[in-house]
Amino acid sequence: MQASTEAMEPELTARHLDREGGLQSLVWELIDRLGEDPARDGLVDTPDRVERSLKSLTSGYHKNPAELLRGALFDVEYDEMVLVKDIELYSLCEHHLLPFFGTAHVPYLPQGKVIGLSKVARVVDVYSRRLQVQERLTTEIAEAIEQAINPAGVAVVIEARHLCMMMRGVQKQESSTMTSCMKGSFRNPETRNEFLSLIQKQSS
Repeated sequence: MQASTEAMEPELTARHLDREGGLQSLVWELIDRLGEDPARDGLVDTPDRVERSLKSLTSGYHKNPAELLRGALFDVEYDEMVLVKDIELYSLCEHHLLPFFGTAHVPYLPQGKVIGLSKVARVVDVYSRRLQVQERLTTEIAEAIEQAINPAGVAVVIEARHLCMMMRGVQKQESSTMTSCMKGSFRNPETRNEFLSLIQKQSS
């Protein structure tokens, strides 16, 4: 169903023209090309809603994780494992722009500095609020923490479910994907196993 500007009410035509050149105009055209009427009552405000939604879901592009961490570093003599687990994450698959969501577990072994606990979760948010693949997301979180405090080791494990597999393609609703990045001391089997046993106990 093609919606021509001649057929639209004057107010709707003006609102559409105001969007030209911006994200809302692209959404308006997408709705039209999918065979719907973007001037229909239920859709007329959809371009605005989609624009605000996408800006929120990709807000990580406008945040600097290094600056975020720099303001929350503390000198300590603690050198045992710090583990922030069950960090909820929501992201968009860069291949289909469909969501994937799950949890991240982030441990590290400090060497003189620790990070404010909430900042670990915020780093996960910064990188997940971008167009992503889970593998890169996992590595980026680990590297940001490694660069910020030079720990003896840092690791990230993410378990997520991808709507691009659940809603389309193979349509496997119960599938999930696990990725991990182990750096420094977490490449040592003893340290790695200690971490994995901690998150497995929680999950059981």
